[in-house]
Amino acid sequence: MDERYNPFTGKRIVPGLDDAMPASAALGLEPPRFCEQCGRRMIVQVSPDGWWAKCSRHGVTDSAQLERR
Repeated sequence: MDERYNPFTGKRIVPGLDDAMPASAALGLEPPRFCEQCGRRMIVQVSPDGWWAKCSRHGVTDSAQLERR
């Protein structure tokens, strides 16, 4: 079974349990702070036209890749 983590809180996602999402994240204004694959804290850089986040194990995620730019 593939474990997934909340990209805004870092908590493991458990099927059937409700996981609260910050309001700014729901609006698409907040970049992810934790890796969805391993739950590790990421390095995040925000710029006027978007953001990127880097996990030491899983690489870089960019707002352009998620169509949020």
